[in-house]
Amino acid sequence: MPSTEPAAREFQDRAVLWSMGEIRATDVVSAACDALVAGLDSPALRILAACTRAEANYDVPDLLPPALDELGLTFCSAGSVVGQEAAARALAARMLAGELTPRELAFRIHQRFGHDLPLVERLAELDDDYDILEYGYRTPAQVDADVTAEALRLARHPRVPTEPTDAPP
Repeated sequence: MPSTEPAAREFQDRAVLWSMGEIRATDVVSAACDALVAGLDSPALRILAACTRAEANYDVPDLLPPALDELGLTFCSAGSVVGQEAAARALAARMLAGELTPRELAFRIHQRFGHDLPLVERLAELDDDYDILEYGYRTPAQVDADVTAEALRLARHPRVPTEPTDAPP
C-alpha cells in the first residue's frame, strides 16, 4: 500500500495557502477529494470533500480545522509565524512543481511577508534584484537560479509539526 504522507503534506499545504488567502476555498475542497483518493480518510474530510462550489466559501472555515485535526495535521492560522513559514514552504513547493515561476515566487513572498520573516528574507531580497536587473550585473537566469536554490532550501526545511506547538507544556 502506498504511503499517504505526500497526500497529507499536500492537503496541509493547501490548507495553509487557503488560510493565507493564496488559494480559494474550492481549491481546499478539491484537495480534500484528492486526499481521499490517495487513501486519507476521516469523517470531517469526507464532509469537506462533499462540499459544492457554492458551499465552499461558507463551509471550509468550519470544516477544515476538524478535518486536519482528525488526520493528525495542524491548522496554521494566518497570523502565526508557524503559519507564515508553512505558507512560504508551500509556495516554494508550488514553484518547484512548476505552478509558479521563480519571479512569481519571489514577488509573492516579498508582497506577503516583506523583509519581516527571517525564513524567507533572501527571497524578498531576490525580488528586489528582479526590480533592478536593468541596472545591475546579473541576468534574469542568474536570479531565477538563486530563487530556485532558495525554494529547494525551503522544501528541505522541516515541515509544520503535526502537533500544536503553542500548547502549554
